[in-house]
Amino acid sequence: MSFEQFQETLTLPTPPNGLPVLLEALWHDAKGDWEAAHNIAQSKEGTRSYDRLHAYLHRVEGDTFNAGYWYRRAGAEVFKGSLKDEWTHLAKAYLENA
Repeated sequence: MSFEQFQETLTLPTPPNGLPVLLEALWHDAKGDWEAAHNIAQSKEGTRSYDRLHAYLHRVEGDTFNAGYWYRRAGAEVFKGSLKDEWTHLAKAYLENA
């Protein structure tokens, strides 16, 4: 799936079947369902890609202290761009690894 194809799924009422779980979390976040995205991030705490997602989601929430904790757990630097840019960065990274 390309990034553009993933973006097109955002017009659907539910995430498409077979969507990798980290992309499903970003799908929920883009649709305004932070809680569903956060539940996915919490489901595999201690896994770098999930912890990285967790950092982003706490940044979305506005909790920069908690986001910083999750960036450190993920071994990642705090993202300096906009939330939209970070969402795009994560989506592209997760698509590459799907």
